[in-house]
Amino acid sequence: MEIYGKPKKSLGQNFLIDKNIINKIVEIGNINRNKIVVEIGSGYGNLTDAIIKKNPKKIYAIEKDKQLSTLLINKYKNFKKVQIINKDVLEVLQENDFGKDIIVFGNLPYNVSTKILASLILSDEWPSWYGNLILMFQKEVAERILAKSKNKDFSRLTVLANWRLEIKKHFDISNNCFFPKPKIESTVLSFVPKKTGYYSLKKPKNLEKITRILFSNRRKMINKNLIKLFKNDHEIIKKLNIDLDQRPSDLSNETFYKIAAEYEKLFG
Repeated sequence: MEIYGKPKKSLGQNFLIDKNIINKIVEIGNINRNKIVVEIGSGYGNLTDAIIKKNPKKIYAIEKDKQLSTLLINKYKNFKKVQIINKDVLEVLQENDFGKDIIVFGNLPYNVSTKILASLILSDEWPSWYGNLILMFQKEVAERILAKSKNKDFSRLTVLANWRLEIKKHFDISNNCFFPKPKIESTVLSFVPKKTGYYSLKKPKNLEKITRILFSNRRKMINKNLIKLFKNDHEIIKKLNIDLDQRPSDLSNETFYKIAAEYEKLFG
């Protein structure tokens, strides 16, 4: 692989270069000629090349690095289906004017992966504009997303991700498959939006808020933070029927959704 400039630590740049792994990731998407694909962090276009071979209707390749985006524009200048977007992905996702039922691929920069996932989850509009997310995370982040209640990895991210998304783990990836070689392994997960069966909240940010407050002291019992959240309204706390001696990681995902629903009733 030809290298254009030194990868930037500030952008969390670790490029996937193993072609076998790249092809395995692309196969997860079941791409056909009617599908639109969004790729987050296109880098040198290694994954983009494999996506092109599946002949989708359109590919939006998002790359924040100006130097790399220029490289991509030149590389794909004869491919009318490929559009390079040189912007911060969080800005692009807020605009989300790609259409509906989009397939999203992403070798997410380690330093912003959780922000990107949260942005995709906490949209005011639901069902979402995307139909399938196929994303690569630092392995320990993936373990937090997949964690079960009463597990040390159970976190805010677990609660948020499982609220609206069906999650599947596909495989781990050795650090030898990247340039530059990171210290950690990665994991590929896919996410399909739930159309039914999830707790309906008018403001997704309410779930973000209550998880932030309750996990602010994850090793301590939830009693003080829950009382603080509901401004000493002990009737509501009694109604929730929660053991206040539990720690945040002892609660189920559903309990957090119920807390968010009660919070919304009181405070909008």
